[in-house]
Amino acid sequence: MQEIEKILPHDRPMILIDKVLEINLEENYVVCDVNIHEKKIFFNKDINGISPLVGIEFMAQAIGCYAFFKSGENNPKIGFLLGARSYTNSLEKFENGKTYTIKAKEMYDDGELVSFECFIYNDNKEVANALINAFQPENAEEYIK
Repeated sequence: MQEIEKILPHDRPMILIDKVLEINLEENYVVCDVNIHEKKIFFNKDINGISPLVGIEFMAQAIGCYAFFKSGENNPKIGFLLGARSYTNSLEKFENGKTYTIKAKEMYDDGELVSFECFIYNDNKEVANALINAFQPENAEEYIK
């Protein structure tokens, strides 16, 4: 697999995903992982981990990885998170020293608007899920001016 910096249109330290484990364009999903440690930007020493709310960004970055491969591994494109529906997370925190697996499965795509069903796993047990809607227009740079 390629280096994550070449896949996501972010700069460190905002790249949270550590690795793409699997990409399946026929079944429309990607599987990534994230290792929790003190050098992650959202790490909170008071809780010795990362807030469970950051799980939405883990999911969004997994979607960004999927978009990169779906586009034929061209330069990473900017996308916008429109919303997360039904986000549930059974964790008090993403715990220091653990690795979590994120799966994002594309459910809808009209060329610019996409919807994904996303899951986060800890030791193969589902700990979080959400429906994520995103927007990736052809002229995304015009939206950030």
